[in-house]
Amino acid sequence: MLLLLQPKYNTKFLGLLVFCLFLAFSYNHIYSQDKQYVVVLDAGHGGGDPGKVGYGGLKEKDIALKITNLVGDKLTRNKSIKVVFTRNKDVFVDLWKRGSIANKANADLFVSIHCNSHSSEAIGAETWVLGIEANETNLEVAKRENAVIKLEENYKDIYKGFDPDSAESLIGLSVMQEENLDKSLLLASIIQENLHSQLKRRDRGVKQARFVVLHQTYMPSVLVETGFITNKKESKYLNSSKGQKEIANTIAKAIEKYVNRLQVNTVITTDNSEKESVIFKVQIAAGRNKLKEKSYNFRGLEGIERVKVGNYYKYYYGSSNSYDTIKKALDAAKEKGYKTAFLVAFKNGKKITIKEALK
Repeated sequence: MLLLLQPKYNTKFLGLLVFCLFLAFSYNHIYSQDKQYVVVLDAGHGGGDPGKVGYGGLKEKDIALKITNLVGDKLTRNKSIKVVFTRNKDVFVDLWKRGSIANKANADLFVSIHCNSHSSEAIGAETWVLGIEANETNLEVAKRENAVIKLEENYKDIYKGFDPDSAESLIGLSVMQEENLDKSLLLASIIQENLHSQLKRRDRGVKQARFVVLHQTYMPSVLVETGFITNKKESKYLNSSKGQKEIANTIAKAIEKYVNRLQVNTVITTDNSEKESVIFKVQIAAGRNKLKEKSYNFRGLEGIERVKVGNYYKYYYGSSNSYDTIKKALDAAKEKGYKTAFLVAFKNGKKITIKEALK
């Protein structure tokens, strides 16, 4: 069965893959090092929302805030980075406001920091990006993190009837962040690799789920579960000054590494005489299964293109430099039952946003 997206990725492979892609640039560009990157740091929960509660009454909101502030302290020393906090003290901030803060700041990155919990002695760190849940476990994780919206006034009006306890509501969240998925996966893989290799934390992988706080943002976004406060040993580490500093430094280094890659690959065209063409396509599905590009595998659609990205495959229908033409292809795909199909754009083989393509 073809799954739209998979929940876990090989972080080393993802990092290597995207790094190699980042190196592919033509001779007629020069590199720009002057841009200041805006990083929004979001300490999970806060105020009347304690988040998870662990051993000895340890509250997630307190640990998340301390680690987030330490990450901010380190990043502010980097002249290439401007830090914006959704909260830097113990206050409650609505989820939609957190996203709004990032969007108004025109942020390049959104990093939400949390602690995990489980009824077992689960241990380790994991990093999440916005995506469609592929199993019941991911649904439950998303439900726990999204439950905070019940503390907000008129949350059903604000979130247009979104029910944090409903699997249908979670799956029904829009795919507006799909265009940022590759960058989000890159950042998440760097964070996971750092936590595992530098701190020897158990690597629980990079995963996808429908978190409202990530859904509200318009830029590459990740949510870091730094560890389990319900695990006796790990909760002591998370609650220690040493543990918080180590985790914060590791996350900050990962963000700096990501920004450094963006700096190296932020380019300015020196030859304006050549107009580069833009190609639009319709992405109808993605999954681990490698399917033949035959119409019988895709509900009668002809001309399917299969592209391997990491350890899964993306399937595209249609290819045109005309936006009007590709919109008709999108309608055709949806008529065939691909209700979650969406448009993507490429320039010289590199994925860009639809907004950029239409300029």
